[in-house]
Amino acid sequence: MDVREWASGIRLSAFSVIMLSLVVLGAWVLVPTLGTFIDQRQKIAALEQSIQVSEDQITALEKERDRWNDPAFITTQARERLYYVKPGEVVYLIDNDLDPAALPREQEPVSDTLEEKQSDWMPQLLRTLTSAGLSDTAAVAR
Repeated sequence: MDVREWASGIRLSAFSVIMLSLVVLGAWVLVPTLGTFIDQRQKIAALEQSIQVSEDQITALEKERDRWNDPAFITTQARERLYYVKPGEVVYLIDNDLDPAALPREQEPVSDTLEEKQSDWMPQLLRTLTSAGLSDTAAVAR
């Protein structure tokens, strides 16, 4: 069937043309309004989430304030942070209380003589090339 035959079979009345033009006019008017509505809804959602985050921060700060109103908490903080003690108490501060294995080793002195170490680099190169060629994944250059 040819397009011209199909188009000639369509008969438009004046009412159909008016209705079609009203639909096009309505779409032309409503599409920008709908876009504005969606944009405003997204902004409202972002602001509501921002309000929720602020309320969570307020709740955390109120809990912190309540903790600082407790004399036992203030005493504990003064002892831990400022090393305050009550009269008559003796405080022992331990310096370098780390495990000796966790401490870094001191660097050994560097010798003045130059030593040559025998190394065969060719087998290592061949092993590297073979393993790179046989690997399932390739490295991606960035």
